[in-house]
Amino acid sequence: MKSLAGAPGTWTGLILRMAQCLFSVGSIASMATTKTFFSFTAFCYLIASMGLEAIWSFGLAAMDVYALSKKKDLHNSTLLSLFAVGDWVTATLSLAAAASSAGITVLYFDDLGGCSLGEECSKYQMAVALAFLSWITIAISSLIMFWLVAAV
Repeated sequence: MKSLAGAPGTWTGLILRMAQCLFSVGSIASMATTKTFFSFTAFCYLIASMGLEAIWSFGLAAMDVYALSKKKDLHNSTLLSLFAVGDWVTATLSLAAAASSAGITVLYFDDLGGCSLGEECSKYQMAVALAFLSWITIAISSLIMFWLVAAV
């Protein structure tokens, strides 16, 4: 099963984990550079969720680098089960955070008469877009982990 694209210990798995980490860090950076994000609970939840995803993805990317450099196989059932559960939890949290932040962004900035905050509005929108990109990559990764756990 090592040939499955996106599996732990493969180059595609490393690229997928790095993309997750970069998108989540980008979302955090975009949101944290605004002055009023803490006024919205959904935006605070987005930062917390993206922070968890960045830490999780960075840790697994480091494990992929180790496995690739030492030519180790990361396909034992306990490790894959841990990866699958972690990916499913972070995928669920990041989808909830991205969707709630998108809802607040649309409600406050489009439906209630436009955004009076200027540049901050585009930063909020960028943070939400990066959060959804991060969720897409972790959803792909979690599906791959599910297939690997089912195959082992």
